[in-house]
Amino acid sequence: MTLDRAPDRQGTGSARAPPIVVGGPTAGGKSALAAALAERLGGVVINADSMQLYGALSILTARPGADALARAPHRLFGIAEPDDVWSAGRWRRRAVEEIDTAHAAGKLPIVVGGTGLYLQALTEGLADVPATDPAIRRRLRALLAERGSEAVHDILSERDPEGAAAIRPSDPQRILRALEVLEATGEPLHVWHARQTAPAADGRAALRILLMPDRDAVYAACDARFDRMMADGALAEARAVGAMRLDPGLPMMKAVGLAPLLAHCRGELALDDAVAAAKRDTRRYARRQMTWFRNRSRPDRVISAQYSESLLPEIFSFISEFRLTLSR
Repeated sequence: MTLDRAPDRQGTGSARAPPIVVGGPTAGGKSALAAALAERLGGVVINADSMQLYGALSILTARPGADALARAPHRLFGIAEPDDVWSAGRWRRRAVEEIDTAHAAGKLPIVVGGTGLYLQALTEGLADVPATDPAIRRRLRALLAERGSEAVHDILSERDPEGAAAIRPSDPQRILRALEVLEATGEPLHVWHARQTAPAADGRAALRILLMPDRDAVYAACDARFDRMMADGALAEARAVGAMRLDPGLPMMKAVGLAPLLAHCRGELALDDAVAAAKRDTRRYARRQMTWFRNRSRPDRVISAQYSESLLPEIFSFISEFRLTLSR
């Protein structure tokens, strides 16, 4: 059985069609499904993948290619500079703007991506953490570069023991974010998160579709896709990123598969070993995504199969059912 009915959820109703939100692990076919829906329903595809934001990484992040872009408008893809830092809150604000723009143009917003926190922020709300001073961010980044991730984590532990306990010492990005908010606002980030009161989506219901093939199918798709990435020029893309000499703690530098290819470019790994490591890292990332979506998402529909066009008639059927429920 390929389609599972998730628990019914009460809609709020709207004169405009509610956004469709497509989530799931990497290599499951989310982008192809979103493009197909947008093409057939007159939609706009809005990116909810934290790595597909970056313009410097199109191949390694599996950003939609020319065929998908020709089928439907795509937004929030490749818009970020390599040294740019995006939070879930920043992404949410831009996504809501794109949803409103799509509606104003008479288009259906279709949000797609595997960054669970982004999708959760959009559909369930997010604490309204105030904007922080860029000077604080620069100072903390300099401190990280000078003293290292574990030492900065120790500083956070002294000032916010509860917040530090939830962050690994090897996760510099989250450590810096916690310190940045603490210094800027005087309150820990977890306190702000406890005030999660922002309205879901843009005040309207969203139809949430979860694409969740079985693990073996996802792993096989991850391996096959990385082989295609290599054939399409992933190594040259990684080499170009390495030539930028960016801070390795930047979010973009955490793109799955990038680190092993950079190690090869530095002469530290044979190419076969780098590709094997990249595939392993991709499978591990997919496993973490599946765990997150299984435990923390609340889909209206679960598709327990790799996407193929043969699924579209049934997908369109339950989209129609959802809209009918909202109109009652």
